[in-house]
Amino acid sequence: MKRAVSISIGSSKRNKAVTINMLGEEISIERIGTDGDMEAAALKYKELDGKVDAFGVGGGDLGALVDGKWYPFYSVLPMVRYVKKTPVVDGTGLKNSLESRAASFLDEKIGDYINRLGRKVFLPVGIDRWGMTTCFPAAGYEARYGDLLFGLGMPIILSKSSQLKTFAALLMPIAGRLPYAWIYPLGEKQEKRDPKGEKWFRWATVIAGDCHYIKRHMPNELPGKVIFTNTTTPEDTEFFRKAGIKYLATGTPVLEGRSFGTNMMEAALVAISGKGRPLTQDEYNELLAKLNFVPQLQELN
Repeated sequence: MKRAVSISIGSSKRNKAVTINMLGEEISIERIGTDGDMEAAALKYKELDGKVDAFGVGGGDLGALVDGKWYPFYSVLPMVRYVKKTPVVDGTGLKNSLESRAASFLDEKIGDYINRLGRKVFLPVGIDRWGMTTCFPAAGYEARYGDLLFGLGMPIILSKSSQLKTFAALLMPIAGRLPYAWIYPLGEKQEKRDPKGEKWFRWATVIAGDCHYIKRHMPNELPGKVIFTNTTTPEDTEFFRKAGIKYLATGTPVLEGRSFGTNMMEAALVAISGKGRPLTQDEYNELLAKLNFVPQLQELN
């Protein structure tokens, strides 16, 4: 049996392990959270290196791929310093393949509903999910990006992906060297609510991007909205249901009540490929096609 493990600096409350069948072969996928402790995560990578088929980096990214340019998060890189044998991925491959289909998927499934409310999308943070950032405007959506507000605390909302690309070129070499906890909630902070940017959550028909940012900052009630995200637990789904969310879409399949992060599913693809290395974009796309790997949609209200 193949084994893929996501070691996350997120909350251990979100841990989960399941066995699934991919292309006729069983594969164990498991998430292990360290509650914000990067050194504990590093030691877990060291313990399992060479004993599993692929690692996912959860709760953080090794960097951001913005229109083909890579910006490292230097404070996260030491977390994988002990890994010598097992291939490591952080979800970037799927973010730029599977998630680039988000707009077309929603149009296919609930296009009439979205058109009736207005083709408007809000991404609290778009820089780390370039596939989503670009696919919605390409599909005729009016877009807003909250990276400066939610990532750096600056009360500025961007309206074009080109502005986001410029921001990345100017600020990511600096922001990438900041402690990761300054720009992304870790451990127990992922469970704490900090509503802000309410105007833009209410403006949008579709809210897309990282689940922690959305859940942490959205208003308590958002009736009729559509969310496209990832890494949702049953508790997350119930939270969105109570908030009045109409549709919840996840970029990866729901397995035993939850969707795993792109890093976990990317690690699963690397493991099942048997190549012992991260895959190319073409290889990911080929596997996704063979698996009929498509987003999932739930009607909550």
